[in-house]
Amino acid sequence: MTDFGLMSIGSFARRSGLTASALRFYADAGLLLPTEVDPVSGYRFYREGQLERAVLLRQLREIGMPLATAKSVLSAGRDDAVRLVDEHVDAVVSGAEAARQQAAVIKAVLATEPTVVIVALSGPVLAAAIEQVLTATIDEPDIAVLGGVRFEADSGAVTVTATDRYRLSTRTLVTADSTAVTWAATVNGDDLRSCLADLRRTPLARIEATEHGFWIRLPDRGDRHCRLLPEPFPDYRSMLDALPAVTTRVEASKAMLLRALEERPADLISMHVTEAAVTVLDNRSGPDTGVHLTARVSGTSIEVWFEMTTLYPAISTAIGADVLLDLRGPAQPATIRSADHGDLITLVMPTKPQAGENTTKPEEKDK
Repeated sequence: MTDFGLMSIGSFARRSGLTASALRFYADAGLLLPTEVDPVSGYRFYREGQLERAVLLRQLREIGMPLATAKSVLSAGRDDAVRLVDEHVDAVVSGAEAARQQAAVIKAVLATEPTVVIVALSGPVLAAAIEQVLTATIDEPDIAVLGGVRFEADSGAVTVTATDRYRLSTRTLVTADSTAVTWAATVNGDDLRSCLADLRRTPLARIEATEHGFWIRLPDRGDRHCRLLPEPFPDYRSMLDALPAVTTRVEASKAMLLRALEERPADLISMHVTEAAVTVLDNRSGPDTGVHLTARVSGTSIEVWFEMTTLYPAISTAIGADVLLDLRGPAQPATIRSADHGDLITLVMPTKPQAGENTTKPEEKDK
């Protein structure tokens, strides 16, 4: 007796988007068994209810998921299945990026472009400088240059700079040689990030440049190639030169300031500066819950709001035990740097609190 609820392998293949040969393969692999197999003809039949599993299996294979992982997804609950898909995509993206980087190295070797030695620097010092300014980069496909680091070499020094338009970090290092080469380019931030582990372990690293690339020569650890970004880097020097005068300067303990920020689980942070102290508040709590810090203050009292994701990295990457905050007004860029090491400077843009958020000054709460 014929079961009219069954469909042939050809019909099931057309509806699921899989070929008949693929269905046979998945049946042999135990991923998608037919409902019935005719014992005489060997014809395979499937039910309507198997279409959802078949379509999902096809989609998993279309994103390159291995058979074993696809089998786990099909048998997992929703949350575990989503996690497995995310892990696979992460692995694919990571592999693609590694392939792009390796391809850049291969092409650089094949091109045999002449190189120019730019600078020689302590590996750990260079790694620290790159890592510090990388906090000011952002992955924005439409503006790729915001994910890069600007290298500028001149007169025995090299300056590294990055900006995401809301932060700008720049640090100048004295080179280990007297090379007077003048050179500037924007280097792919992801490529630089992948070099950091080896760079930290190299006493002396040499930087060489080609027309289209950037080599970091690491003795005993192999050479690392970084791509250059062709887009023009923002004219940050003109912006620095045009900054208004500082109206308030704060010198405070870096550790205490970071601890105060960590105690404020909010997206917006207020720094209220008076003659002898700094009070850190947020946009979710009342004015009586602020964290008070002792600080050296010169200039006028001021309240400035920052996004936590902008302010915290700028302070955490500052060099030394104490930091200087130069404030210019609630809507002007603030400068953050070490109190005793001035070669790392970070600019952060303030923000405005949303309507209705706490803007009451601590000393006004009882009035």
